[in-house]
Amino acid sequence: MTANATARRTVRVNLGDRSYDILIGPGLISAAGREIASRLKGRKIAVVTDEHVAPLYLDNFMAALSAEGIDAVSLVLPAGEKTKSFEHLIGVCDSVLAARIERGDAVVALGGGVIGDLTGFAAGIVRRGSRFIQVPTSLLAQVDSSVGGKTGINSSHGKNLIGVFHQPDLVLADTDVLDTLSPREFRAGYAEVAKYGLIDKPDFFAWLEKNWRAVFAGGEARITAIATSCQAKADVVAADERENGQRALLNLGHTFGHALEAATHYDSARLVHGEGVSIGMVLAHQFSARMNLASPDDGKRVEAHLRDVGLPTTMGEIPGGLPPAETLMDAIAQDKKVKGGKLTFILTHGIGQSFVADDVPQSEVVAFLREKLPK
Repeated sequence: MTANATARRTVRVNLGDRSYDILIGPGLISAAGREIASRLKGRKIAVVTDEHVAPLYLDNFMAALSAEGIDAVSLVLPAGEKTKSFEHLIGVCDSVLAARIERGDAVVALGGGVIGDLTGFAAGIVRRGSRFIQVPTSLLAQVDSSVGGKTGINSSHGKNLIGVFHQPDLVLADTDVLDTLSPREFRAGYAEVAKYGLIDKPDFFAWLEKNWRAVFAGGEARITAIATSCQAKADVVAADERENGQRALLNLGHTFGHALEAATHYDSARLVHGEGVSIGMVLAHQFSARMNLASPDDGKRVEAHLRDVGLPTTMGEIPGGLPPAETLMDAIAQDKKVKGGKLTFILTHGIGQSFVADDVPQSEVVAFLREKLPK
């Protein structure tokens, strides 16, 4: 067994006959052909990636497939959140069909959350459902978007409002690729790691407060943080695959964060998803304190940690200004968790004590946003 294989962790997502493994560790792109061939009946693959990832990893990935006798074609898309559109969805579907990918073959997402969400949606609807493999190349994708089967594209009405649940057959999280991320991209992914501690793992959040520098540096601490995050998500997904209940907890910080992304028109120069989640998690803790559900000290602790790692924690840090509270409220009202017109937020009683709050008064949210928006 190689040193890389020894360092790897496996997290199982238990969904009956649709269960799958998340492999985490170094060298997995080079080993991708072997791992995929051992699980795939078909011998053809369509690989979807983007202009940032392709020069770094596409050739190595395609060579790994070829070494196992897998016939693969690739499609390279523009990078960025705006790629999650109908235009690119149609392009991916057409390319998969042109490659004559059958149900026993597979569609692979080689990239970050945008590529994973878009490609997974295409795989979910081509031939009424094709096999799908995630090879996430960002920290955010490795710990969050590649796991759990949520796929989709954005609309002018909001983020991820159009899509399907379509579980992958395998996730290969190669931790080596994270060394090529910019500091900003890595920090953005770290927001999702911290989220798992804030949901229901206070000991994990405390561990991150002490060990975040080691996580950023790489090695065993990074693998531990990723594996812990993936296990946390796998447990929730296994219990509530289609977000009919407790899976909504995974959206801590996202209701505010998605509204901020919509307000910045998904312009990554101004705000990327993990930054929106960081600000959103701080806002969720502050709003919980405003509603007398939690101590203000918890919000201060969350804000201090996220600020320590270099993440934005206030709306005033978003360049270019924001619309008024009422406009942000319109985006929040389009959130996927709204039921019967009633607002649903993920709020908290403290660190690691998040809960689903139904029927949050809109007037309270608007008043809170007015207070927090930069003057």
